[in-house]
Amino acid sequence: MKTSNLQNDFAIFRRLAVVTLCTVGLVAGAGALQAAALYIPNSSFESPIVPPVAPYAGPDMDSWQKTPQPAWYDPSQNFDTPWSYLMGTFYNVPSPDKFIDNCDGSQAAFLFALPEAGIFQDYNSISGTNTAPSHAFNAKFKVGSSYNLTVGVLGGGGGMKPDATLQLSLYYLDANSNRVTVASTSITNNALNFPTNTHLTDYQVQVPGVQASDPWAGKNIGIQLLSTTGFELAGGYWDLDHVRLNETVAPVLGDLRLAENRFTFTLLSEPGWRFDIEASTNFTASASAWTSIGTFTNTTGADSFTDTASNLERRYYRARRL
Repeated sequence: MKTSNLQNDFAIFRRLAVVTLCTVGLVAGAGALQAAALYIPNSSFESPIVPPVAPYAGPDMDSWQKTPQPAWYDPSQNFDTPWSYLMGTFYNVPSPDKFIDNCDGSQAAFLFALPEAGIFQDYNSISGTNTAPSHAFNAKFKVGSSYNLTVGVLGGGGGMKPDATLQLSLYYLDANSNRVTVASTSITNNALNFPTNTHLTDYQVQVPGVQASDPWAGKNIGIQLLSTTGFELAGGYWDLDHVRLNETVAPVLGDLRLAENRFTFTLLSEPGWRFDIEASTNFTASASAWTSIGTFTNTTGADSFTDTASNLERRYYRARRL
């Protein structure tokens, strides 16, 4: 093949590779996908126990830290309500007009729709009257893994105004302990999203496969549930429950490049996994039409593989876990 044709084919291949390598090119062989639920302390806000008597709610929350009181908030201008009282837990009263029909357990959390009101949890967060972190939530962003945060949400409580917003996010702490958002989802209070006040709706935050070059790779995962409502829409409260975080370890092929007329790419997966690398000139070909070009152990979790064929045609690659 002439060099000029090879370069043209490579340019075309690059455009196709985003789909071929990252989506179609991975074979879902035995064990190729592994999803696991990560432990989140007090994920359903069952602790501490709220007495099943009026007022059925309290400001205490185990494991979750509350956002600090902002400079603009003055308790004396808000019925002497401490900032910390704007976030807490409540008992799901089993009566027809108040019962949440899909509450996980008997309690859930409330969060007032005011600017900057929120709760969060990470490896270094400190809850309640504690003076030191428990380090109980110790999940990390692993190279080669993707993450899915799911939270049950109910808007409209306490006369909340339409278009009030809530943000769910996954974050990491930088060198200065600042919370840096990795991915987030914004939720808007309206009749379409919350047609009833007795049923939580699941909302999700997605983090795709973590790359070794991502600044959050290897960092502890943080979860934040934050009111992003402006002052013009302040008022009312959100109900929150059943916080879930799943990690999916899925091999990902990427960083395709051409050097010395040979294709090289990076394979992201759980460290130590072994793969059969296969190639084909047609990514829709049957399984028998894919040719093994070598086996490969991903020692670090982000190792490179080079196709050693000296006369490359246009190629598509996939990895099958052994």
